[in-house]
Parts: sequence; structure tokens; C-alpha cells
Amino acid sequence: MQNIKLTLAYDGSNYHGWQRQKNAITIQEKIEEKIQIMANEPVKLIASGRTDSGVHALSQVCNFMTNSRLHPDIFKRGLNSLLPDDIFIKDATNVPLGFHSRYDAKCKIYNYRILNRSNPKIFQRNYIWHIKLPLDIELMKKNLQMIVGRHDFSSFRSSGSNNKNPVRTIYQAQLIEPTDEGLLHFSFAAEGFLKHMVRNIVGTVVQVGLKKITLSKFNDILKSRDRRMAGIKAPPQGLFLKEVQYD
Repeated sequence: MQNIKLTLAYDGSNYHGWQRQKNAITIQEKIEEKIQIMANEPVKLIASGRTDSGVHALSQVCNFMTNSRLHPDIFKRGLNSLLPDDIFIKDATNVPLGFHSRYDAKCKIYNYRILNRSNPKIFQRNYIWHIKLPLDIELMKKNLQMIVGRHDFSSFRSSGSNNKNPVRTIYQAQLIEPTDEGLLHFSFAAEGFLKHMVRNIVGTVVQVGLKKITLSKFNDILKSRDRRMAGIKAPPQGLFLKEVQYD
């Protein structure tokens, strides 16, 4: 028995998220189908976490058990020849049988990208949230520091979440301005995230940047533990799973 860990990147534009669904094409389904062809047996991929429809990954981690004797490098090369061009296996390696991509993850890093200018970048529309109105960048940077630390993030958790405990620790939350005109990168590092948590935070911070919500009001929203008080959910296409860290 082998436990094989895959590190992969994917463009989520054409998929209904990571997790298998009955009537929709997902990342998990596509990869499992190709692994089963190579291993000649049913397999189940365990991911570090689910990504939603339209969300991308720069470095997702998953693992699967197999009785196949194929070397991980063979799986890597074979999968990359079988998978569509919007999914790429970056690495494949043997890990201990007890390794679990989700439960062993210590930190996840997400990026969210916004284009803040009047003119769009039409060829990047599937990878950014275009906001035409000017945002107060410095105010948003101050806002992000309010969520660093250990908090109850119920106000930023969407309904339907399976997480019973809404308390999470955010290690880092920052806003970076690359050299590209109007491009903004949010970066969030945490032990874990609730359903739509990053998108709900970004949507609310944008309301602060638009001067529709004050910093004091944001603090009230965080403490309220009430999703109805928070801002809109940012669209999925600007969100990227950047990295998953393990011991």
C-alpha cells in the first residue's frame, strides 16, 4: 500500500469547485478518474480543503491510497499527460500511511486579487475582481490588522458550513500593491478557514475601502457573530489557494 501526496495547480474557471458532485464537473472527479485508469483500482483523493466553483489553486495538496506499485514520478508524468491543460501536477511523492492532507495541514495561505481602476483587463477577468470606484488602500490595510489573531469568525461564515467551531487564528492579513497599475493582492495566512470566510472578509473590507463601513462598524460586525451584518461575498474568480504548509 502506498500513500501518495500530490501538489497541484489548477484554473477553477471551468469547474464547480474541488469536491465531487452528482451533476457537475469538479477537480476531484477529473483527477480521480485519471488515477483510477493508471492504478486500475478505485481511489479517493483527500484534499487539504475544498475550493469553490471558479476558485483557483497555485498549490493545492491532496493524497490517495493505492495498491499500485507505480512510482509517484510515474503517476506525475502519467497524470499530466491525461489531465486537461487547466490542471497540472507539480509534484508527487510517497508519504507515511498516516499522512492526511487535511488534518495534518498547519497553515493555509490564500490570495485574493482586485483590479481597482476604471478600465478592465478583459483577458484577466477570470482571475480578478474589477472594482471601478476608488478604494482607500491605507484604510483597508488598517482594517486587515483588526482580524489578525484568534477570533470567532461567525460573521464571515456562510450558511451551510460543516464547521462546528467558528474560532480561527489568522497569522497574517495584508494588502500588497504590485507594480501593475490598480492591482491589489490580499494575503491571508491562517490555521484554517470557514466556508467562504476569505471572500466574505474581502467583500466587507472593500466596503470599508469604499467608505461605506467605518473601522468601528467593522469591529462591531466582527464581534456580532452575525453574518447578516457583514458585507457582500467577493466573487470567486479573484481567490487563489496559494500554499498549504505542513510540519
